[in-house]
Order: sequence, then C-alpha cells, then structure tokens
Amino acid sequence: MYSTLKLFLNKKAEFDTESLEFICFHFKPLKTKRNEILISYNDIAKNYYFINKGCIRLFTTTNAGQEISRYFAYEGNFVTALPSFIDQHPTEEFLQTIEKSELLSITRTDFYKLVNKFPQFAKIYTEILELGFIVAQKRIYGFQGFDAKEKVQWVIKNQPQLLVRVSNKMAASYLGISPSTLSRIKSKL
Repeated sequence: MYSTLKLFLNKKAEFDTESLEFICFHFKPLKTKRNEILISYNDIAKNYYFINKGCIRLFTTTNAGQEISRYFAYEGNFVTALPSFIDQHPTEEFLQTIEKSELLSITRTDFYKLVNKFPQFAKIYTEILELGFIVAQKRIYGFQGFDAKEKVQWVIKNQPQLLVRVSNKMAASYLGISPSTLSRIKSKL
C-alpha cells in the first residue's frame, strides 16, 4: 500500500528506511468509490491525499450550477484543496474522485509535523507547491488567446492523461469549451 509513496519520496529526496517508515505511519489508507466527494464546498481541508490508484478532480460550480474543473491529479501525486489546507478557511471548491481510487490520507497536523521534522519532506512540499503554481500559470497564460483547437492541443502536449481518463464533459469544463466542441476537435486530431 505504501510502495508508490515510498518510490515518490525516494525519487525526490534521500530517506533512510526508518524515516520512510515513520512518514508512512502517518498516512492512512482510504479506498473510495467513483465520484466520491472528499472535500465539499465551504469545508475546511483537513487532509492531504496521495493517490496510489485513481484520479481526482478539483472543481467549483457557478451560480447557475455549472461545474468548472480546475485541476486533475493521477497516480503518484498529492492533491487537496490547497488554499484551504494552508490557511484553514472554507474552500470554494470540491475535491472528487472520478475513478474508484486507493488513496493515502494524512491530516494537516501530521503533514506539517513531517515538514518540520524532515528537511527533505519540506523540500518535497516546496516542489509540490512550485509545480502547482507553474501548471496553473501555464494553463492560465497558455489559454489566453487560444482558440478551442489550440487548448485541446495544449492539453494533449502538457496533460495527455486528461483526454484519455476524464469524461468529455469534465475535460471541456477544464478547457472552457463545450463538450460537443471538444468531441468535434478530438475527432479531427
């Protein structure tokens, strides 16, 4: 259950066996169903999730009830409603499994305990934050001025799993286009 997490940690930094076991002790296994909500709108994010198997999306809804996908995370990645996890204010988004998933969950208290105890873990957390920022910036600035076809091509290049594992409706909401437009573009590529 912890082999993917250990592999992830060891790829990012050096940990001895005892440290890895100590870190893993703080993560609790969690099996979820498809479409399970892990964090609801206005909740305070109290857990960080490492994905062993599955896919999770972060999304919000408009006043009209339309879902807008903001981020997708897959195996070997961490995910949470990060602003709420950091500042402990209510989140303005949902965190949902979109596949049957196997996760490792760590509480905010334990997560920051590991950040403070292990400089290597703190470095990994910084890398996660930086990567999240970079991906968000590339998406925001990359999409400015892009037409629908260019957005789809950008996703194929930068996030290839998205169009394979995520429904057209969810992918279209991430791209800011209609599902029918996405289907038409995919059929031509």
